[in-house]
Amino acid sequence: MHDVLIAGGGTVGLSAAVFLAHHGVHALVAERQAGPQAHPRATGVGMRTVEFLREVGLADAVDAVAIDAMGASLGKISVKTLTEADFTSMTPSAQVYPAPALTPARLRGTCPQNRLDGVLLAAARERGATVSYGTELVSFEQDAEGVTVVLNGPEGEWTARTRYLVAADGVRGAVRPALGVGVSGPGVLGPVTNNILFRADLRRIIGDTAFAVCDITHPDARGTLVTIDGDKEWVFHTGSDPARAADLIRTAAGDPGLEVEIVSVLPWRVRAQVADRFSVGRVFLAGDAAHVVPPLGAFGLNTGVADAHNLAWKLAYVLRGEAGPALLGTYDEERRPVAAMTMEQALLRLRDPRLHWDRSPAMAAERAKVGAVNALVAHVGYRYGADVRDLPSTEDVALDLDGSVGSRVPHMWVADGVSSLDLVESRFTVLAGAQDTAWEAAGADLSTPLSTRLIDGWPYGPLLVRPDGIVAWRGTTPGDLPEVLSRLLRLPAA
Repeated sequence: MHDVLIAGGGTVGLSAAVFLAHHGVHALVAERQAGPQAHPRATGVGMRTVEFLREVGLADAVDAVAIDAMGASLGKISVKTLTEADFTSMTPSAQVYPAPALTPARLRGTCPQNRLDGVLLAAARERGATVSYGTELVSFEQDAEGVTVVLNGPEGEWTARTRYLVAADGVRGAVRPALGVGVSGPGVLGPVTNNILFRADLRRIIGDTAFAVCDITHPDARGTLVTIDGDKEWVFHTGSDPARAADLIRTAAGDPGLEVEIVSVLPWRVRAQVADRFSVGRVFLAGDAAHVVPPLGAFGLNTGVADAHNLAWKLAYVLRGEAGPALLGTYDEERRPVAAMTMEQALLRLRDPRLHWDRSPAMAAERAKVGAVNALVAHVGYRYGADVRDLPSTEDVALDLDGSVGSRVPHMWVADGVSSLDLVESRFTVLAGAQDTAWEAAGADLSTPLSTRLIDGWPYGPLLVRPDGIVAWRGTTPGDLPEVLSRLLRLPAA
């Protein structure tokens, strides 16, 4: 019997496999596509996702395949054609990495999703996961002990048993409907858009300028040009007929002689929906299977990876017998409100993109007026169990990361290149000031592995931090830890 079977081998499914392997659980990943997705569907890897990658030792590998945009604004511009662009008027990106005082995460630029997936795939396999392409989940049936799944792969149909099933099979996946789980939200928002991946030398037009997004307003080639590799690979999102893709791109570029190679075309539609439940019994929904949001804000991919990160440690603890099965119920309790929040934030930006791109003080007031929050607050400043609008600040994420229960543990450099986030080491950890020596032996007699790290100048008081870097408890008495941990892990009463 497998401990965990993951249906879907995209970014979220592969992330789940990596995070599970990090906690000692080797998953089977079944992906219906014949191989890794070559078409980049997203490029924005957020700060919290890079922190997850740092935790599992992959941040440098992802940085190595990211597009080097150090010193560039990677902003947005709107022009009739690319040849007419005045890049001095470009709006800087809202997805900039903040100062090292806020996070240890660093990424030198955008990272196309297919490149991220390549790093995740290699890591998942190296760490013990089995990733099977061309393998579709046909059906499943769960009982008190596990889930029976029927898979159809290159060698035909076969049956497997797994203790838990994670559905990362996308918005059109079969698992959520089979569970009878509905969705809330406006659903489809507009016509089909064609995501055209192409190769062309646009550098002869734009020189050394770097941009993230360029809206093309030419009446014969309306669409959005997105940087992929910053050199020869680009994406053009358009509602126009993809059969004339090369001509559309030449018109959008303003260069009728441009040599264009069409690599692939991926039709898609803007959607906004959140599943009404993220788990039923032993089956869990993650990523687009659980929530789909409009693309502005880069909330979709990053929220999905955070789903996988939240679920992985909980599954591992339950599988090892270190937590009660009821711990898995907190996955829905914590992640579904976050998904609903990101859907709302994405919809607000869809209606008025200035809320995302304009970082002026005046626009901060406009965001507050309509209930929008700064992108970084939505990505990393949220708290489990609290409304994002009730945070200390909806604009300055540093004020939100103050050690409160439910928030990401505060980052503080504790040594050269070592963050307080690094000290958690994917386990329950007490972080306290150097003077709080009473906590040093706090975990010595506990059945749950617990470490204590005392930090010079730590201003937040003793914090019990979960394996996923979330503050679970602000303590005053070390003797309370056994009861607190028992409650957090949903362990049965002795």
